Amino acid sequence: MRISHRSPRYGSALGMALILALAIMAFMSAHHLIVLFLSVALVMVLLAWHRCRQRNRQLYRRLHHPANHLGSHERLRYDRSEQRFRALLESLPRVAVQGYDRQRRVIYWNAASTQLYGYMPGEVMGCRFEELIIPKDMRESVVRAHQAWINEGVEIPASEIELLHKSGRHVAVFSHHVMLGQHTDNPLMFCVDVDLSVQKQAHRDLEFIQRYDPLTLLPNRDAFIAELDRLLEDRQSAPLAVFFIDIEKFSDINDTLGYEQGNHLLTLVAERLSQYCYTSDLLARFGNDEFVMACTQLDSRRHALQLIDRINSMFEMPFTLAGKPHRIRISQGISLFPDNGEDARSLVHAANVARNRARTPGESRFQIFSHEFHRDLIHQHELLKRLENAIDQDELALHFQPQISRSGRIESMEALLRWFPAGGGMVSPAEFIPLAERFGLMERLGSWSIDALCTQQAVWKTQGLTGYRVDLNLSGEHLRSTAMLEKLEKAIQRHQLSMRDVGIEITENVLVRADETVKAYLQTLYHRGMKIAIDDFGTGYSSLAYLKQFPVTSLKIDRTFVVDAPDNLQDRAILAGIVFIGHRLGLEVIAEGVETSEQLELVNELNVDLVQGFYYFRSMPAERITPLLETQPLFKGHKGPSSSR
Repeated sequence: MRISHRSPRYGSALGMALILALAIMAFMSAHHLIVLFLSVALVMVLLAWHRCRQRNRQLYRRLHHPANHLGSHERLRYDRSEQRFRALLESLPRVAVQGYDRQRRVIYWNAASTQLYGYMPGEVMGCRFEELIIPKDMRESVVRAHQAWINEGVEIPASEIELLHKSGRHVAVFSHHVMLGQHTDNPLMFCVDVDLSVQKQAHRDLEFIQRYDPLTLLPNRDAFIAELDRLLEDRQSAPLAVFFIDIEKFSDINDTLGYEQGNHLLTLVAERLSQYCYTSDLLARFGNDEFVMACTQLDSRRHALQLIDRINSMFEMPFTLAGKPHRIRISQGISLFPDNGEDARSLVHAANVARNRARTPGESRFQIFSHEFHRDLIHQHELLKRLENAIDQDELALHFQPQISRSGRIESMEALLRWFPAGGGMVSPAEFIPLAERFGLMERLGSWSIDALCTQQAVWKTQGLTGYRVDLNLSGEHLRSTAMLEKLEKAIQRHQLSMRDVGIEITENVLVRADETVKAYLQTLYHRGMKIAIDDFGTGYSSLAYLKQFPVTSLKIDRTFVVDAPDNLQDRAILAGIVFIGHRLGLEVIAEGVETSEQLELVNELNVDLVQGFYYFRSMPAERITPLLETQPLFKGHKGPSSSR
């Protein structure tokens, strides 16, 4: 059977169906569009086939009339037409077609129906459809709808429904229906069912991804917030604690062992925390290495402290990563309901603020939220806004602290960034540098410092004050790439300085973790004459192997080893060991933090090359240090004239 320009009635009917489908497209999802097109088109084909079949039956009766002598050719055409149409219905992929008589008995069942519902044609022929694929709670309404269509012409609308498989499980389909011969004694209803299993599973997968973390299978932030709000509605004022937990130095795991092992660690942490939780507790992964837990079995603040200890004890046992044990430390922030918030977002925010406080150097690894934290946070944000404008408002300055040689002369200096707000006073670097590191301002501060240092060195050079190297501290943020080193090199060239006029100080950990391209760039600067010092030596990386691998010219002994060395034999031994190692490697050794005559006597006894500290000078602005460079006085075992202690 064909629909062509020679079948205008059926062609136009199908055309109208397609126009209707296009009109609905704007309101349907992608899989609905495909289903609608297939089902409408197939229904129109069924209608056209039914009309052609009625004509063919009349032709068949005429051909088989005893008075007809046209022969078997027309009969063969009729039979082939029937066969082609049945073959079409049988070959439709994922489109199940069933036919039912007036009593709802099966008269047709194609291969896709077998695949969709599990019944073979021989099992269903003559059976009523409500006994096969209609769920029990729908059977009565479906039978009434079928009768209303036959008797009153009320069509059954196309829709998404769930029908029954032979096994008893539900099958999601988009079902379209057509009634053939409605006004005859033998009306036939054909159902065109398109399998929506793939689309439904994709929808369920999407819903899962929207609510759950695919790695740990824990609820995500949105799901946790919604569930905690629901839980709080029923608690009234019963205590509850929210724990915000993150893994310390998690990025190191990814950097050293790879992301696969990092992900493995996250799943192991999720498993341990899940074992800790009661059934009424909530646990979620918020992202990266952050886990949040709501503990419902709480009766007091003291109980919260006990829970903290229990969680910490869980992490005392090492995790096996890449076949080796690794000890993991965590930071915890805790908020309490109802003291720190009455809804989920407030409690999570408070726990996060406490967690950030716990990560601050010098603080405990856990903190219970207090409103003081909130005040500190507001202060930090206000300070951050002022710091962002400090460069443009000319509030930054470089101060210089001399480094005195064993001969008693100023050999070099360290440039130190200072911030003097317009309102007066000075903001301590210990306060604004961590803030800049946390909120991404180190690049701007570094660029400003480089330009200010090179500008001042150029001024001293025009004044004939040459031979004094000035060292600049570079942080881990500065050495994430070669960009800051490139800026330093260009600034040196722009101000017509030499590589020996400017040095850099880098901590041990920053140097070891630097990217290979950064290390290669440091090698280039080193071979061109730039001095590179390891700052705070002895407080960071535990291996000394890097001293012969990396381009290092100087070691700066951290002040913690200098302060108590005159009276503490252990510190004295460490100090002597560092000096010995440095000299044996051909490195310059600098002692910083020298404040007393006893400390100075000791470092001189150990043959330290340069001394830096309050014993001689505090850091000072360029206009105060320039006279010292001009007169070059000797400083031998006494305080410099500019020092104030």
